[in-house]
Amino acid sequence: MSAVKSQNTKPEMTLRQKLWHNGIRGYRLHARIEGHPDLYFPGARLAVFVDGCFWHGCPACKTIPRTREEFWSRKIRANRERDCAVDADLTKSGIMVVRMWEHEVLGNPEQCSDRVALMLQERRNMRRGPGHRVGRLL
Repeated sequence: MSAVKSQNTKPEMTLRQKLWHNGIRGYRLHARIEGHPDLYFPGARLAVFVDGCFWHGCPACKTIPRTREEFWSRKIRANRERDCAVDADLTKSGIMVVRMWEHEVLGNPEQCSDRVALMLQERRNMRRGPGHRVGRLL
């Protein structure tokens, strides 16, 4: 398991490239806040996690190895519980959390990029108040 990358994975890089291509910048990589999100937009207080389908127990993919099933089930369950705790802590501190599955990002990176852009727009509008004009983000 030590050979498994936790940063700069293919889905994460795909999302970053799509965001950059769409002009969405200003994020920090693996910020030193609770959970170390893959992308963190400090101005909007938005944390983006790209969760691996296997490691975080994607309900759509549902793959658990046949060997040592109990170990893997316990490990994946613990990962999901930790994800919930991280989400709660970040939300409590005023940070919005967006989680995406690996297969979502690899299957339709444009849609995932649009989702992040929409969340950024919402967060920025909340901070500026109603009636404030914002330039084109999408």
